[in-house]
Amino acid sequence: MLEYKGIVIYTHSKVYEPAEDTFLLADNLKIERRDEILEIGTGTGLIAVLAAQRSRNVIATDINDYALKCALKNTITNRTYNIELRKGDLFEAVEGRKFDLILFNTPYLPTDEDEKLDDELNAALDGGREGRDIIDPFLDGLKDHLKEGGRVQLVQSSLSDNEKTLARLDELGFEAEITASQKCFFEEIVVISGKLK
Repeated sequence: MLEYKGIVIYTHSKVYEPAEDTFLLADNLKIERRDEILEIGTGTGLIAVLAAQRSRNVIATDINDYALKCALKNTITNRTYNIELRKGDLFEAVEGRKFDLILFNTPYLPTDEDEKLDDELNAALDGGREGRDIIDPFLDGLKDHLKEGGRVQLVQSSLSDNEKTLARLDELGFEAEITASQKCFFEEIVVISGKLK
């Protein structure tokens, strides 16, 4: 269990525990009261709870059953009943839906085959050989799930090529920039925020 600004979050050994990247996003969320929000890869649900406290409603997804159970417990604990939890990979659980804001703490770690974990935690960390195996498909589907003028905030690392993400967002018609960063050991973790022009 941990506490973040008055929010109690229960953790689970098979669910990614909030860490520097989670807190960097948490500290730099840009949410408006009327927002309808999608969070992909909710994990313990900390970001979803924070978002739900400040917005109309949140759909939070994960591919890890343990994460969804953990997030449900944290939703109830923090009385954020405007969160709907769904199982799915990237956008598959919200086909046909559009949102004001999409949040994603991406699996961004460059990972070789012999570095993969043999449990549910792997999906939260494994970004493939260049750290972009999840980031690129996410960016491909992003625009289709945003309303006009919609926004995105995603977390990634200098190890997974921040400039490539910024260039791709520009191609897709976003005004995007790094809005927060933190040095961690051998990398810099960043929050990239974008808005559809």
